[in-house]
Amino acid sequence: MNRIDQLFQTHKDHVLSIYFCAGTPTLEGTAEVIRTLERKGVQMIEIGIPFSDPMADGPVIQHAATQALRNGMTLRKLFSQLEQIRTDVRIPLVLMGYLNPIMQYGFENFCRQCQACGIDGVIIPDLPYKDYLESYRPIAQQYGIHVIMLITPETSEERIRQIDAHTDGFIYMVSSAAVTGAQKEFNAQKQAYFQRIKQMQLRNPRMIGFGISNKSTYESAAAYASGCIIGSKFVTLLEEEKDAGKAIDKLLEMLKKRRIINHSAIFSGLFFQSKHTFCYLCAKLNEASNDKTRLSFRITHLHWRYNRYD
Repeated sequence: MNRIDQLFQTHKDHVLSIYFCAGTPTLEGTAEVIRTLERKGVQMIEIGIPFSDPMADGPVIQHAATQALRNGMTLRKLFSQLEQIRTDVRIPLVLMGYLNPIMQYGFENFCRQCQACGIDGVIIPDLPYKDYLESYRPIAQQYGIHVIMLITPETSEERIRQIDAHTDGFIYMVSSAAVTGAQKEFNAQKQAYFQRIKQMQLRNPRMIGFGISNKSTYESAAAYASGCIIGSKFVTLLEEEKDAGKAIDKLLEMLKKRRIINHSAIFSGLFFQSKHTFCYLCAKLNEASNDKTRLSFRITHLHWRYNRYD
């Protein structure tokens, strides 16, 4: 089974995927960045293939691509760096690249090399859906590679349903029709878009990307999808730190500081007339929480409060 499918079978929410551009900050450091991210608990990695005209990317990733190309990164070089990556890396790996360099390499040859290196999926932002369906999908399926398609707030429901029916892995929900780049928060319009897609009850898991950089944007995205893809913020930190471990530590610290609902405060003013009511609410709280250790402590505390009033 494809590792992306395995991931979403066992993780239904808060999946964290990190993007970085191959060949940065150093040409030969790509494999070490991957190993470091897995060691730090990242659940999926998106490896950028540098290109001179990355139309979907903002200035941060454009700069990283330019630096990688100057360092000497090529698609052929990237595949050579990934030849042994599956000796110790187990999480899903996805290549993100534009159609031009992939076509120069040859799409079938590209898929063959992906399979040989243990790549699980590819994202090609400028690949038209019709071309994918008619020409690219059969080849990708032959080599067990999931082609991940993007949707935006402007994508019609009809097209979203078509993508859901004819792709596998996950659907990449672009938070806006703009280029990549960190944002401070997602406004009501973007959250309405997230909610609209969630209510469609699609077959594929959804990952939200573009603009996720802090606790506010992370929380907003995680509430409506299976997880988040963080690119520009990590690329910035990697450029600053020149060390993948320090960069991901800083990013994870930012995400850990996201707002946590104080469940004790919510219940502190309530008087439970019935143990059935209490147990029901605790069960619902258990379903809603992702931090089982903290939840256990809260329930113990609440149980003590209940026994005092009983």
